[in-house]
Amino acid sequence: MAEVAEVLRIVHDDPGLRFELLADLCGVDTGAAMEVVYHLWSAGSRDWLRVVATGLSREDPRAPSVTFLWRGAEWAEREAYDMFGIVFEGNRDLRRIYMPPDYRSFPLRKDFLLPDDASRSPGEGVRPMEAAPEPAVLTGTPADLRHAREATP
Repeated sequence: MAEVAEVLRIVHDDPGLRFELLADLCGVDTGAAMEVVYHLWSAGSRDWLRVVATGLSREDPRAPSVTFLWRGAEWAEREAYDMFGIVFEGNRDLRRIYMPPDYRSFPLRKDFLLPDDASRSPGEGVRPMEAAPEPAVLTGTPADLRHAREATP
């Protein structure tokens, strides 16, 4: 993960790139691994750049802090820690920002358990986060698909 900090330092400091604005930093839970996404902007080129740090462990997700480049990253890193449990090594104030200090879970992780709403799963008590449905695979010729679409109310 040290290479993430180096890549971000290069795109920040290189005079030809100058991505000096960290617009957002957020955590992502893919279900298999954790990620950190950095959204950067350059005044020199007016371009946006998205850098994705992939493959963080689900059991102990860690990434280097980028507060040495963007002081404002401290708050975004705290939010990603609070919601996803991603530890940003080097952040001087990594603590809960929304949840109480003694809260033991991370609400935006895919394995976060929700209280039963009783109308959808009676008697279960606690249900895991619902998985998004897989997209349908369409088969057949274009004429078959056109006919099926026209027949759908």
